[in-house]
Amino acid sequence: MNTLLLVLSLILAIVSGWLFWRVHRQQKVIAEALAESYGPDNTREPEMLLTLRVRDPIALAKRESKSARMLADRLPVMVKRLVYQEVMKELEMELAEREIDVEMKLEYR
Repeated sequence: MNTLLLVLSLILAIVSGWLFWRVHRQQKVIAEALAESYGPDNTREPEMLLTLRVRDPIALAKRESKSARMLADRLPVMVKRLVYQEVMKELEMELAEREIDVEMKLEYR
């Protein structure tokens, strides 16, 4: 009986040592990754973005285009996409006239 308890204690000690070693190694990997990163978020300069949302793209499409009046009820997703693309083109032209260099992209969320 004592031998069994001794063997189990040795196995538990070995497993505990191995787990301790794995945790210690993982902490080193995390510390190295943090050191290579740009640092905590509060030390980096925030990136400013401008978000534009057309509140009622279907109504805008119906008001601006005859073909959109017919398509808006049947294909609302396509009409919304086209409205955003057109708004983006118009904004890009307006900003280009004022010589403002911008990077514009359309994101789907």
